[in-house]
Amino acid sequence: MADLITVDDPEDPRLRDYTGLTDVELRRKREPAEGLFIAEGEKVIRRARHAGYEMRSMLLSAKWVDVMRDVIDEVPAPVYAVSPDLAERVTGYHVHRGALASMQRRPLPTAGELLRSTRRVVIMESVNDHTNIGAIFRSAAALGMDAVLLSPDCADPLYRRSVKVSMGAVFSVPYARLEPWPKGLEAVRESGFKLLALTPDEKASAIDEAAPHRLERVALMLGAEGEGLSTKALMAADEWVRIPMAHGVDSLNVGAAAAVAFYAVATGRPGA
Repeated sequence: MADLITVDDPEDPRLRDYTGLTDVELRRKREPAEGLFIAEGEKVIRRARHAGYEMRSMLLSAKWVDVMRDVIDEVPAPVYAVSPDLAERVTGYHVHRGALASMQRRPLPTAGELLRSTRRVVIMESVNDHTNIGAIFRSAAALGMDAVLLSPDCADPLYRRSVKVSMGAVFSVPYARLEPWPKGLEAVRESGFKLLALTPDEKASAIDEAAPHRLERVALMLGAEGEGLSTKALMAADEWVRIPMAHGVDSLNVGAAAAVAFYAVATGRPGA
């Protein structure tokens, strides 16, 4: 059973895991270095625990103590009860959902380990917006993708914003960093995957025509918002694919495009 500790000093060193959560540059460096990440909201905290992540501590406003009582009773980690005002002073923002947990990271698998046991893989290059990372992971989980591979400069899937947008789906889809980049793409191909690069380029095949759902092993490559895949990544692909557009629209947000493409990869349309 966890200890329920009332804290009224925002400088209390026991709250250090939660300080400055709005400082993106600080947190993106500090959290991986210290082996932690922040789960926000009741559902996300429960999903992190269900996925097997160890809890370091919880920070709760008073009204959330009863809601999280079963978790408090189950975990040995300390639980800090604070006022909403103090929570805002510590974290740097108004914690709308009233519940935060500091969770312990786990070592990532290697790309090779994931490739041995999967058939439908997402590869992201330079996707450094945390909202897009979270949205893509949520769609990957919902639409049956098996794993995600990230170029070294992609954003952290366990950053608070990514976790929140994904509604905890980052805990459901295994992921690894693919290094070196883009040379690591050769290892993906050698593992039996066909590399499909998603691009709005008019030279690309319509994704239904490529019929990726009929292929034995597929790796779908996605680039950053705006810039898309780099020339080197495009040249490394086996085929370019695009989502057909109407009404003069030339492209979709990468999160929306990913969802459409994942459906085509994992399921496809009848008769396609």
